[in-house]
Amino acid sequence: MTELTDLPEAGLIANQTLAAFRVVLCNTSHPGNIGSTARAMKTMGLAHLYLVNPKEFPSDTARSLASSADDVLDNAIVVNTLEEALVGTTMQVAMTARRRELVQPLHTPRQLVPELLQEAAGGGTIALVFGNETNGMSIDEVRQCNRLVTIPTNPVYSSLNLAQAVQVLCYELRAALLDDVSHLEERRTLPSHEYMELFYEHLERTLITIGFLRTKNPKRLMPRVRRIVQRAQLDQEEVDMLRGVLRAAVEFERVTPPSQDQKSQPESE
Repeated sequence: MTELTDLPEAGLIANQTLAAFRVVLCNTSHPGNIGSTARAMKTMGLAHLYLVNPKEFPSDTARSLASSADDVLDNAIVVNTLEEALVGTTMQVAMTARRRELVQPLHTPRQLVPELLQEAAGGGTIALVFGNETNGMSIDEVRQCNRLVTIPTNPVYSSLNLAQAVQVLCYELRAALLDDVSHLEERRTLPSHEYMELFYEHLERTLITIGFLRTKNPKRLMPRVRRIVQRAQLDQEEVDMLRGVLRAAVEFERVTPPSQDQKSQPESE
């Protein structure tokens, strides 16, 4: 598992920027959605969770579905009203598909994220507000927010789980800050030039030994083999593995197949 100290500097900066965001869940009825939301947040680097009048919290179900995001749950702030959850914020983003009596423009997450990150960079605090699983946000709750966002889903089936909606918005924030997964790549040790030359020598000797390369008529076999190996861009561990294969090929005990004449002779009775 990658530790926080293993992240590149850009990853640390991204997490610092995302510290300006809080996720607010209003009137959540199922504790499992709280746990799943905590997991969705932590995977994207968000840590501040506010719960407005949850039906059940704390909860073993929430902790189970948090999947090691227990710290997000432990630090969650429980309040009675949305107004309390929005104290200190400079932007309040309502996740909604409602259009009734709403005058603010409706954005997709990708459209709105640049403005949110600019606000965070300027020292602002942003609340990402999500409604109840069944009815979403009420008109009164939406009116307390100064930005509206909706996820563009399949118009014939637009049902999103609460935690899924949180994940989408949190992902768009992180991807806009740092679209980089290089810290997950395997750190390869490339072989030196002389190390590769020893490999080519070993390969050539083996091909001669097993009769694949004829020294009297070598043609262009080895140059072609070199090109194949160079295209593969082997690391040192892979070269060592192939040299082990070459050694095994030479040491393998071969049984000479019977000649055609021997095959045609009947077995002795």
